[in-house]
Amino acid sequence: MGDYVTIGPARTWYEQHGDGGPLVLLHGGMVDSRWFEPNLGPLAERFTVYTPDLRGHGRTADVDGPITFQAMAEDMIAFLEQAVGRPADVLGHSVGAFVWLLVALQRPELANRMVLISGGFSKDGDAVPDAPWDLDLLEQFLGPAYAEVSPDGAEHFRVVAEKVGAMSEREPYLPVAELAKVSHRTLLMVADDDLVTLAHMVEMYDAMPNAELAVVPGTSHFLTQEKPGLVNRLVLDFLTQDPVPTVAPIRRAPAAA
Repeated sequence: MGDYVTIGPARTWYEQHGDGGPLVLLHGGMVDSRWFEPNLGPLAERFTVYTPDLRGHGRTADVDGPITFQAMAEDMIAFLEQAVGRPADVLGHSVGAFVWLLVALQRPELANRMVLISGGFSKDGDAVPDAPWDLDLLEQFLGPAYAEVSPDGAEHFRVVAEKVGAMSEREPYLPVAELAKVSHRTLLMVADDDLVTLAHMVEMYDAMPNAELAVVPGTSHFLTQEKPGLVNRLVLDFLTQDPVPTVAPIRRAPAAA
């Protein structure tokens, strides 16, 4: 059974599942929290899992004005404060991953551990930088799922798609030096054939002081659906186990006195 929390102009829909410490899952652009259906059950066995829909997505209505990463980050800051009420582990896919990165920079005390899947820190990481934002193709592929639940109606899909497309022309963007400020223990996960390049994810891994990196073989941007068992195992291992002392650390070698 879903609920709503009013956050500024947005009335954010979410569901809550399971029992344990809080874990908030945040979907990518042009989809909604149903994206995590293959992952929800195993995670809810260990955590209280919150699954909000971003503004203009799923069961959260669109609001006047553009959709931006900063607006979504502000929504999620308020969501953590109002709906969760305490610091939480966070997991984001694609757009959701960059939203959590902004939250970690702006309100670091609200996030514990982070899992960032298939989301880079700048447009430089796009694997296909010149790919057209084809509204007709998007509507054919994603429009029916949007129409099933959107309070704005099926005809509003193209409005949201145009807003997300305008955002995607210039965002995400962070200077790589900003990543050094993210001290949270973070699992960066990417498919080996993703919309973000492996080189970009390695650059992100190198820049974040407390990051770990997982490349899921034989998958694409849909890795959470293509190999949900493997993705779930990696996420649960990260969230339920302390870091192990490695035998031959290089990147994590203690600094010389």
